[in-house]
Formats: sequence, structure tokens, C-alpha cells
Amino acid sequence: MTHAQTLTASPPAATAGRETAAETLVRAFVDHGFTHFTGVPCSLLKGVFRVLESGAGPVEGVAYLPAPREDSALGVASGLSAAGAKPVVLMQNSGLGYCLNVLTSLNLIYDLHVPLIVSWRGHDGNDAVEHDIIGRELLNLLDVFGLRHTVFDPNDPYASVERCLAAAEDGRTTPVLIVKEGI
Repeated sequence: MTHAQTLTASPPAATAGRETAAETLVRAFVDHGFTHFTGVPCSLLKGVFRVLESGAGPVEGVAYLPAPREDSALGVASGLSAAGAKPVVLMQNSGLGYCLNVLTSLNLIYDLHVPLIVSWRGHDGNDAVEHDIIGRELLNLLDVFGLRHTVFDPNDPYASVERCLAAAEDGRTTPVLIVKEGI
């Protein structure tokens, strides 16, 4: 498969159309060799957490490690990455604030670039008030720290993951997949 085909690939024909957006999102990461998922549940990502907790379908044989806090999840994923695994971290955007120290003092300086799936609470100003500021400033925050981001398209979840991973294929940045709507 050529590089261009890799970036535009869709899920295998056998699964296309039968999976939810959450299942396809997880399958896309698994198809790219990711072996572990960790994170803190968020209502916008509840479908993804259901898939991970099921242990079946696209996650058969993949490890899911629930975390009590987002910075703990990132620490676990960083250790897994250093040991040769390919982890993914899930969190809501408010949890990204907890992770900034881990990102800047560990991941970014030691090139432990694990993908982040971040829910975008408050992006439209119609969420709980505690999400307003981080929702309004999320993209700016990611830009300040050099985190390459892709907004998830629920109509094409596989391609969304591929775009996210391709944006960081140089191995020198942390890719972030931003989920605006519940999946």
C-alpha cells in the first residue's frame, strides 16, 4: 500500500457500515499497531470506553487500563511507550490541564509521543460553565505546546484517526484527536 493510500484508507470492507463510530475509531488505532488504551471516562467518549471495556470486537487482545486521573494515564502510557508498547490516552480537555507538567517534563523532552484522544467539552459555549475557558482555548493551548491536532469526523472515523497519526508521523510531536460530539 502506498503512503497516499494509507492516509485515505477506510476500514476493511468486512466491517464497514456495521461498526459504530467508536468501534471504528478504536479499530483504526489497533490496525496501526496500538496495543494499549488508558484514560479517564468522559461522557463524550462513552462509546469508546464501552468498546474498550467489552474486550471484544476491535479490542480483542488489546489491553485497557482505566486510570483515576489523566496525568496518571499519561504516566502509565509513557512507561508503556518507553518499554516498546504503543499506547493511546483518552481524556476530556479539562484533564489536559492536569497533564501539562507530564507532557512538558517527560513526553515532549524524551520523545514519548503517545496519541491523545481528547474530548472538546465547551467548544460551543453550551456546556457546563467549568468547560467554557478550556473549551474556548483548547486549540490555542495545543498550538502553544506544539501538539498537532485533528478534529474527529464522526462520518469518517477511520480517516480521522489516519489524519491524526499522519500529522505526527515524523515521531517528533504528540498527535491529538479532538472529539467534539459524543460517540
